[in-house]
Amino acid sequence: MENEPRAWLWGVRQAADEIAAFVRGRSFTDYLADRMLRSAVERQFEIIGEALNRLARTAPELAARIPELPRAVAMRNALIHAYQNIDNETVWRTTRDSPPLLRARVATLLSELGETP
Repeated sequence: MENEPRAWLWGVRQAADEIAAFVRGRSFTDYLADRMLRSAVERQFEIIGEALNRLARTAPELAARIPELPRAVAMRNALIHAYQNIDNETVWRTTRDSPPLLRARVATLLSELGETP
């Protein structure tokens, strides 16, 4: 099942849930002060970007229904390849704005594929 679209979508959903759990009740000041929190959030964004990139290769018709996909993949690439230039404010803003919307889109796709999120 590793290369099935559902596997990639479940990975995105789980990573979005992890981000939400990590930052619940936290402020931007908390985020800046906690290197482990920043690393954990960045890792989940890397997972989201990688899973969506693989989804685009294995199921382009599903991937096309996720408008955030190009930005998520670009963010993953920046976090991995340009880690020395990470803008914590951008990551924090993305942490607060993107995962809930992305999670909802992924939940819809999983439901259509017969998986109840």
